[in-house]
Amino acid sequence: MNKWIGAAAVCINNQREVLMVFQGKTKEIKTWSIPSGGVEGGETFEECCIRELNEETGYIGELIGSHPIKTKNRIEKDISIKVKYYEVKIIGGSMRIQDPDELIYDIRWINLQELRDLNLTFPEDRKFLEGLLE
Repeated sequence: MNKWIGAAAVCINNQREVLMVFQGKTKEIKTWSIPSGGVEGGETFEECCIRELNEETGYIGELIGSHPIKTKNRIEKDISIKVKYYEVKIIGGSMRIQDPDELIYDIRWINLQELRDLNLTFPEDRKFLEGLLE
């Protein structure tokens, strides 16, 4: 069985909005997700989280805590998937797409009402994110 590990950056601003990206491969339906991606070249989950945030949104982030606020484990199509979600504070940068994979099409701060209507990449994240915004 193949293994994929990654990290996700959960950023919530003072207006109780979560930072999300509109993403997808060229010929697939685009969906919304929090900034996330796979661990590369021996980096830690935490380093991956901060790098992916910057690549996908242009923001520089800092982990609020040293432990993930959620860990997702699942098996999908013979792939074991593990993603650690970290709460991240924006400390610099500016909103701009600079994704080397060219999978990001939009970046937005999303409020609770908007979140409820979005087509999410990972629908199982909806309740978790709603809970953080309520």
